[in-house]
Amino acid sequence: MAESSVRTSASPGFYEFFAGGGMVRAGLGGGWRCLFANDFDPKKADAYRANWGDEALRVGDIAGLAADDLPGAADLMWGSFPCQDLSLAGAGAGLGGTRSGTFHDFWRLARALAGDGRAARIVAVENVCGALTSSGGRDFEIICRTYAEAGYRCGPLVINADGFLPQSRPRLFVIGVREDVAIPSALTRPAAAGPFHPATLRRAADRLPTNLRTRMIWWRLPEPEPRPATLEALIEPDPSGGRWHSAAQTARLLTLMSPANLAKVELARQEGGRRVGTLYRRTRSDASGGKAQRAEARFDIAGCLRTPGGGSSRQTVLVVEAGVVRSRLMSARETARLMGLPDGYRLPDSYSAACHLTGDGVAVPVVRHLARWLFEPLLGEPARFRAAA
Repeated sequence: MAESSVRTSASPGFYEFFAGGGMVRAGLGGGWRCLFANDFDPKKADAYRANWGDEALRVGDIAGLAADDLPGAADLMWGSFPCQDLSLAGAGAGLGGTRSGTFHDFWRLARALAGDGRAARIVAVENVCGALTSSGGRDFEIICRTYAEAGYRCGPLVINADGFLPQSRPRLFVIGVREDVAIPSALTRPAAAGPFHPATLRRAADRLPTNLRTRMIWWRLPEPEPRPATLEALIEPDPSGGRWHSAAQTARLLTLMSPANLAKVELARQEGGRRVGTLYRRTRSDASGGKAQRAEARFDIAGCLRTPGGGSSRQTVLVVEAGVVRSRLMSARETARLMGLPDGYRLPDSYSAACHLTGDGVAVPVVRHLARWLFEPLLGEPARFRAAA
């Protein structure tokens, strides 16, 4: 996939860890140079190569990497480390877990680079918002303390992709700046405020020890423009390889709905025209205290994309037209669109592999927003880069 603008020798460079299919690279745009990318998943690596080539890619466990494996000196070091141990659906192991604990391997490399005199000017990590409360808030404290001990001041942001795309996908971003890097006053505010510092984040910050709380940076970011794409615009009328459910299968989904969710479908019928929505199957507690499968629908935006680890993680498309309700699984291309990837992005041939790639990724326009309004001004990049993509 061609990058969005011409590279120059002065372009800022970055390392991307847990890179997946290179969605951070897509969001940063062609004004940035990828110096190194890493992921341990061979299928994701195949997608990365198909779109970006393999010159910068190293496939393998981050635990096996050393600073000598990383070329040059990066302006930005990005890590979207695994969320399984931090998510509400996880087992609660937190940063001590096998998957989310790779956060420590990421910072081992960051500290080793600093020892070589190659510390990145900006270090960014991204994860689920459960990182704010997991382990009783201790994981968030560990994240902030790790930044401080490595010589960075940091600031957290919660950004929901729904400001840019028709998908609800709130994520925690912690952006740290090396202590010797000047921070323009226009990029910060004296206290938490606005949509990127919600109450959950403020409470997590208030629980931090004083020495960490006083070092906190409250980043100032503009709110995004109204999102250009609607859910209806991104959903294909008849996707290739997609198969509509039978009337009986759709009826079965409707029986799993609560009265409140059935009312949403009925309202869509009454409004007429063509209404497009999405549906998730989830396991909920029933009146007797047992577990029961439930179907939850919405017609404004899609729910958060997840990896296809089970039936509840597969998002279903609902189309209500002329009083008739149809349903099918969301296509792989539709999931890519909901992550902000262009239709020219090459997805894996396997439906499961494609949905795993997109469900694990970072929303592309969110990265672009951070790059334009935070990373590039911090690095003193000219406006032509900030206008890219």
